[in-house]
Amino acid sequence: MYPNLQNPFVVGTPIVPERFVGRKSLIAAAFDQINNRSHLPVWGGLGTGKTSFLVKLASPDTWKQYGLDSSIAVIVRFSCEEIEPFTPFGFWKKLLSLLKDNLDTEAELQASINTVLAESRASRDSLRQLLVELAQRGKFLVLLVDDYDAALYQNQEYSEENMQQFLSECRNLAVHLEPKRNISIIVTSKKRLNDLGPRLNPNASPWYNHYLFRQIKPFDNTEIEQFLQPFNKPITTELRQAIGEIAGGHPSLLQIASFLLYQELRNTTSPQVEEFVREFESSIRYFFDNIWQRCNTKDQNLLMLMALAKLRGRLERRRYDLKDVDLIFTQSERNLTNLEEQGVIKRTANKFSSSCTLVSQRSKINKLYKRS
Repeated sequence: MYPNLQNPFVVGTPIVPERFVGRKSLIAAAFDQINNRSHLPVWGGLGTGKTSFLVKLASPDTWKQYGLDSSIAVIVRFSCEEIEPFTPFGFWKKLLSLLKDNLDTEAELQASINTVLAESRASRDSLRQLLVELAQRGKFLVLLVDDYDAALYQNQEYSEENMQQFLSECRNLAVHLEPKRNISIIVTSKKRLNDLGPRLNPNASPWYNHYLFRQIKPFDNTEIEQFLQPFNKPITTELRQAIGEIAGGHPSLLQIASFLLYQELRNTTSPQVEEFVREFESSIRYFFDNIWQRCNTKDQNLLMLMALAKLRGRLERRRYDLKDVDLIFTQSERNLTNLEEQGVIKRTANKFSSSCTLVSQRSKINKLYKRS
C-alpha cells in the first residue's frame, strides 16, 4: 500500500515541531506565561509527550504562529536527568553553559560566562547578574526544563536541606528579579510538583506557588484523528478508530502501533495479524514494565485487581470472588485518581479500567485487519 515511502511515525525520539499534534490549549497557556514573563509546570505520565512539547515551544516557527518574536528571547532547553547525580551546582552550570552557546552575537556576555564557569562560580547569583545584562540588551530568558522530577528527589550529594535551598533560590529568581522580571520558566514532570519535593515550611510561601499548573493528557479523538493523517486514503475511518482504541489515546502507544502498522501496510497487502500482535506486545513491554516500577505497592495492587476483574473470576482454571472490589476502589479514590492523571487508567461511567491494557486487543487487531 505504501511502496518506497518513508515511515512518518518515529519511535524513541521527541516529535519534531512540524509533526507535533494537538495540545493547542496547552501551547497557548505556555505562550501566555512566556509573554507575561510568568512560569508554568506541565505534568503528565510516562510517554505523554512532555519533551516533544518543550521542543515545540523552542521552535521559532511556533513563536511566529502565536504572534511572538523569538529573536528577543534566549531559549535554553535541557533535562534535569542529564545532571547525574543532580546537584544545584550541576544545574546552574548546565544552564549557564547552554546559555553561553545561545549568545552567538553577545561576545561580552559569553566571556563573562566563561569566567564564571572557569572559576566554578555557577550559581543563582551569577545567572541573576547575566539576566540583568540581558535586560539591558532588550532580551529575556526562556528556560525550558524537562524531567524536573530529578530535582525533587534526594541523593547522596543532594540532601533535603540542599533541595530546600535550591527550590527557594529558583523561586526567588522567578519572582524577585530586579530591575525587572525577564525570565520565564517552564518545567515538566511526571507528577504534580506539590506531590513531590521537600516538606513545606509553615512560615514561608510554598516553593511552587509562582507556577500555573497544567496537565498534559492523553489525546482526545480529534487529536488521534490528526495524528493518524499520514496513513491517508488506504486507511478507513473504522481502522483509524480501531488504532485509537488499541493505544487508548496514549501518545507513545499510538506512535508505536502506527509505526508498526505502517510498516506492515508498506511491506505487504496481507499483513500477518499474529506477527503484528507479537511485535506490538514486544515493543510496549518495556513501557508497561517502566510504569509498573514507578507505581507504589498500593497502586500495583489496585492494577492487579483491575486485571483480575477483567477476567471475570477465572484465571488458569481457577475461580475467585471479587464481589467487594468496588468497595476497595471506593476507598482508594485518591490512588486511582493519581493513576488516571498519569495516563495509566481511565474512568468510564464512574468506573476505572486500564487505559493501556492488552486484554482483548487481539480481537481488536483481527477486526482492524479485516477492515483494511
